[in-house]
Amino acid sequence: MEDTKPAEQSKSALKKAEKEAKKAAEKAAKAAAKATLPVVGGKKTDDIIGITVSKTENFAQWYQEVVLKAELVEYYTEISGFYIMRPATMYIWNVIRKWFTERIDAMGVEETNFPMFLSQKSLEKEKDHVEGFAPELAWVTKAGDKNLEVPVAVRPTSEAVMYPYYAKWIRSHRDLPFRLNQWNSVVRWEAKQTTPFLRAREFLWQEGHTAHLTEELAGEEVLQILEYYAGVYEQLLAVPVVRGKKTENEKFAGGYYTTTVEGYIPSNGRGIQGATSHCLGQNFSKMFDITVEDPNEQGKHINVWQNSWGLSTRAIGVMVMVHGDDKGLVLPPQIAKIQAILIPVGITKNTTTEDKATHQARFAEVKATLKTAGVRVEDDQREGYTPAWKFNDWELKGVPLRLELGPKDVAKGVVSFARRDSGEKGTIPVEELAARVPALLETIQADMYSRAEKAYREHRVVVQAWDAVVPALDARNVVIIPFCLDGKCEDRIKELTTGRADEDPSVPEAQRLPSMGMKSLCIPFEQPDGLVHGETRCLNPECERLAEKFVMFGRSY
Repeated sequence: MEDTKPAEQSKSALKKAEKEAKKAAEKAAKAAAKATLPVVGGKKTDDIIGITVSKTENFAQWYQEVVLKAELVEYYTEISGFYIMRPATMYIWNVIRKWFTERIDAMGVEETNFPMFLSQKSLEKEKDHVEGFAPELAWVTKAGDKNLEVPVAVRPTSEAVMYPYYAKWIRSHRDLPFRLNQWNSVVRWEAKQTTPFLRAREFLWQEGHTAHLTEELAGEEVLQILEYYAGVYEQLLAVPVVRGKKTENEKFAGGYYTTTVEGYIPSNGRGIQGATSHCLGQNFSKMFDITVEDPNEQGKHINVWQNSWGLSTRAIGVMVMVHGDDKGLVLPPQIAKIQAILIPVGITKNTTTEDKATHQARFAEVKATLKTAGVRVEDDQREGYTPAWKFNDWELKGVPLRLELGPKDVAKGVVSFARRDSGEKGTIPVEELAARVPALLETIQADMYSRAEKAYREHRVVVQAWDAVVPALDARNVVIIPFCLDGKCEDRIKELTTGRADEDPSVPEAQRLPSMGMKSLCIPFEQPDGLVHGETRCLNPECERLAEKFVMFGRSY
């Protein structure tokens, strides 16, 4: 809406125009949020219960439907690229937060909270680091109707916010290690198409920032934190990851080196960065003059060694993509707010009042038994919905275990169950519920991880012939190749593997082969056999250097 209007326009006409513009903007925002949703049977898919597309046939659309219909997120229609994290998401995030916090607390990491704004002066101090974030910085230039004398940026990360105060607070080598962590949100104004959890303009994360006396001590912490990140994925989310080090091209801007856990999405064969733990070296301590007296040489001051490490809500999106199916979300029991849903069945209009009362009493006993056993169980006694409708609803939301109790079950002294992950069905004697249900949930958690780990293992392919690279990528693999570690060679590999998208009109767009080139994901800590130093050449056919390491490459998010 423009601020200037013709002088002769009346106030009432102006108000009317503003009202119409607001309505038009709201309508456009809602249309944009739903633009990708197809129409099925005359209804928009957001009006249809259940998932309307197959995960294998249209993965992108499937993902959008799952996160919306399983009530993980909602589009924030006021401003594009932002999402509302609904209670189901925040429960998962808080489980992760509690698990991770317990472990870093034991390391001596303390919680802090710094302001969300940073000054232009601080940014100028670390130009090399901020250069990568510059296109995504969100600037505040006005307060009310007044222009700010000096614009301030919303943090994309907090080094420039925090480190001036590290220089103030760290006075002696006895203050080391100095370890702070904060849970917050950051803003990176993505120009690319945004996707819930994976690429948003604001996201939740934790960021740890620590200082150490030596490179060795900093390096020990880097790997300790990386293992905790792997634990979040593998132990909580049942998602396998590869631990490794980033190449120079892909490391944290301004850092010394970056370690990473890398995930894999079976449906499209793409890699995805899970979390990173960086050794910043002394780069930032020199920028911000963070020094201590050398304990080994009186009167000499040395710059501290620093680390930073972060994990974001992207982890939840990875979990959805790895485990979900055509019925919707599939949650690992460890992070499911509701681990088991108890549904009454077999109650009809012909069931007597006395029988209903008896059944209700048994139903309550079963729920109480499970709660006492530590199972996060809820029941669904909504009237006006059939058991089948309820089954579908809870399957969509990913509840790990469905329990059914009907008059026939009561007569047999059992409870019927159905696993969300595998579809397996069976019965459990009532007297064994307290032991069997927790054990079954543990089995579900382990089985989900095993299936995902098998898929990742089978699709990490060692390739030592250049002509086999693109076919391997097209077969939804990530490839592990001998590589020289040169940055320019890495750029060239991406160019050489970039092709034209399949334009055959007979192939549905969602099923066409991607045209993107591959990029390095990490240098795996666990190196495969087959690289002979001094003999094995870099796989890039245009490169004449010897290979230094096996490096995992792939199409990626």
